[in-house]
Amino acid sequence: MSSSYGQNLRFTIFGQSHSPAIGVTVEGLPPGERVDLEALAAFMARRAPGGKAYSTARRERDLPEILCGLKGGVTCGAPLSAIIRNTDTRSGDYAPLASTPRPGHADYTAAEKYGGAQDPAGGGHFSGRLTAPLCIVGGICLQLLRREGIEVMARILSIAGESDLSPFDRPVDPEGFPVLSAEAGERMQRAIAEAKAVGDSVGGIVECVVLGAPAGLGDPMFQGMENRLAAAVFAIPAVKGVEFGAGFAVSGMHGSENNDPFELREGRVVTRSNNCGGILGGITTGMPIVMRAAFKPTPSIAREQDTVDLETMQPARIQVGGRHDPCVVPRAVPCVEAAAAVAVYDALLEQKKYRR
Repeated sequence: MSSSYGQNLRFTIFGQSHSPAIGVTVEGLPPGERVDLEALAAFMARRAPGGKAYSTARRERDLPEILCGLKGGVTCGAPLSAIIRNTDTRSGDYAPLASTPRPGHADYTAAEKYGGAQDPAGGGHFSGRLTAPLCIVGGICLQLLRREGIEVMARILSIAGESDLSPFDRPVDPEGFPVLSAEAGERMQRAIAEAKAVGDSVGGIVECVVLGAPAGLGDPMFQGMENRLAAAVFAIPAVKGVEFGAGFAVSGMHGSENNDPFELREGRVVTRSNNCGGILGGITTGMPIVMRAAFKPTPSIAREQDTVDLETMQPARIQVGGRHDPCVVPRAVPCVEAAAAVAVYDALLEQKKYRR
């Protein structure tokens, strides 16, 4: 199923942007693990819409309701199901778009795939709203990974060509704009505001680092760690590219530059550099996993755009109304952390079974 992910930790996301609720069912969580619901709520708040100049005006609390799978706040071995109720929907905003697909959106492809039976309000099941359930399971996995000594952190690397500091060597303020440099963050927010003022939008890059992941996670070929991470990250709408380590820059290097020399450090095999991004042959090296995801500009913009009327099969012009993020990147940071966490935790569970 396209809305399911994982082998050892298996979850399915359900709901639409304007349905009564959205949610997730998770199988494979080990029994006896305590889930800190306050910490989960704090993590969810980082992704929640509303309250910031650079996000949509739609306001949702995004507090997960755990239906089953926990007993006294501890996993009980049964599948865990959780929902988030949608409370601030305006489906009427999308009525004018019923037959005129928005450029850059899944409106047209959804209509072709489902023959018009799809729910178009708010983008339906294609909406970024569906990253909230991803953050439920990802937020739980972040807690479980931390108990294994594994930390996942992400930040905005760039927006509209404005870049943050490098390297990414410390966590960002979870309550603030998720960058290392306050000055860079101000430049990014100005770029978002300028695009919004003229009815446009901007994109950017989120960088994610996984610290403490042991060597040996993942497999060669189709179940490589890059494959698993990319599959989870590409579930976030607007992601158009993923790279690891030095990424596409390796294409311009010599082997002597790209290769990461091995050395011993306190009796442990490490690499002197990390151009491979902590993964070789689809398997983790024990060095930090470094991944970057490129996000396209939000396609729902106020500027007039060309499209086609699918009922009359004639050219048409549209202006997208409603409430939309002028840039999805700031709210995507916890989503990337969640995607990385579920991929790493799924692989960690597999390694534990493999080494029994």
